[in-house]
Amino acid sequence: MIVVFVSDTPEHHCKVSINYTHNATDVEVSFRNQSIWIGSDSCSRYTLNRSSTEAGGPNDTEPCLDGWVFSTERYTATIVSEWDLVCHNAWMVPFTTSLFFVGVLIGSFVSGHFSDRFGRKPVFFFTLALQTFTPLIQATSVSWLMFCILNFLRGLGQISNYIASLILGSEMLSPTARMSYALLGHSVGFGVGYALLPLFAYLIRGWRMLLVASAIPGLLFIPTWWVIPESPRWLLQKGRVEEAELIIRAAAKRNQVQAPEVIFRADECLELMQNTGEERQTYTYLDLIRTPNMRNITILSVLIWTATSMVFYGLSLNTSNLNGNVYLTCFISAVIDIVVYVASWMLVNRVQRPTYMCSAMMFCGIMLLVIKLVPEDMHVMFQVFALVGKVGVSSAYCIIYVISTELIPTVDELDEVVNTWNSHKIRPISTDDTASGVYSKILPYIVFGTISIMAAAVSMLLPDTRNSKLPDLISQAKHIRGCCYKKETATAPDGNRDGAASLRGQAVDGGFDCSIR
Repeated sequence: MIVVFVSDTPEHHCKVSINYTHNATDVEVSFRNQSIWIGSDSCSRYTLNRSSTEAGGPNDTEPCLDGWVFSTERYTATIVSEWDLVCHNAWMVPFTTSLFFVGVLIGSFVSGHFSDRFGRKPVFFFTLALQTFTPLIQATSVSWLMFCILNFLRGLGQISNYIASLILGSEMLSPTARMSYALLGHSVGFGVGYALLPLFAYLIRGWRMLLVASAIPGLLFIPTWWVIPESPRWLLQKGRVEEAELIIRAAAKRNQVQAPEVIFRADECLELMQNTGEERQTYTYLDLIRTPNMRNITILSVLIWTATSMVFYGLSLNTSNLNGNVYLTCFISAVIDIVVYVASWMLVNRVQRPTYMCSAMMFCGIMLLVIKLVPEDMHVMFQVFALVGKVGVSSAYCIIYVISTELIPTVDELDEVVNTWNSHKIRPISTDDTASGVYSKILPYIVFGTISIMAAAVSMLLPDTRNSKLPDLISQAKHIRGCCYKKETATAPDGNRDGAASLRGQAVDGGFDCSIR
């Protein structure tokens, strides 16, 4: 969200290098900064007669050959004023943001594989360091190209760290605690950071120091390496039973709970120690479409993730296009998110997941489409409907993480594959959609409203996953509504994919169960 302030375009006008006097009423001459206003056109100026220092006729204009003068009333500097990203270079602003989300896209693909291979904890802290130190280097950017490259790396680290933390926490918790962690911990934490952003941006008006300030929280959390353990569930899947036992015993000791003398019996967990050979099955992207039910779940997940992510970030990044105080509007948007996340935590187990998702997106879509009926001069009503519409998509955005975690099987890499593949893959489009607000302030809301209603209809096909344990096998994934299948068995090299996987340790709610099925 920091792009709202770092990449905002201040008011600006052409700059001239000579002094002259002209009495035209539509031309304002400033001798202090030797600049000239030409009506509302900030990309051209009247041509000057060098010999007589008189401005040309009303239709005699030229580009801003001497650059621009940017207002410092709101910001001391942004990347726009730093590198003159206006007029013919205005496309660079949304492109810069899109590169951030390209990093998010690639991070979504690779982080799952790395966290499955090297562990949740190492990937979490590596990406935390990447997300922390990249903006520090980015603040020293000497060119727009350098800024863009580092923006890409920052996006890669951001999503990888976000998902790794969600998976790491979810794999250690029971359904009730998992819900509180995802909604109160993850989502509310996101909202608090979002609310602090406009405060820091108001106090720090320069983009370089604002980037430095954004890195401070990451620096504070790096020492938690010695506090946060590895996921016992991941250790069990890798056959590292002794390490998993040590973590569980340490947790029991801290919680003042008496742990059993033997947590995992050797005869029950023998298969877990066989980390090589044909028994160890690796899952790939093809398993997302191999069986009819998984294929349908994957398609629905991608569609819903795409719509929810596009609308949420489209509305959030469009804050600077709303008339009014950008700091106050951004803060109100963040407060709305926090309230919605807390309300979602209170309602999520009382309402069916598909009904909740459908209602939230439908509400968002209706509010955004109503904006079309608001006269353009009623700026306050415009802002109200936009922010009220964000209530719906914010509610859907926090719950989609929970649904994905509960819906996708956790066999080997498959949980990481889907959670990272589904999330944020179409976010770069959303930033370009907000850019369309330059040409039509209504168009983005019509697009977002239509997409929200379509997503609401599709979400009703999802199964209800309330109070369900995480599925460990493909055959345990719940069927989408309206479809019935024969018992599914994915194919393994020995002819029984789930048969091989079923002997592995299965993490169940409230503890870990390694019993052989």
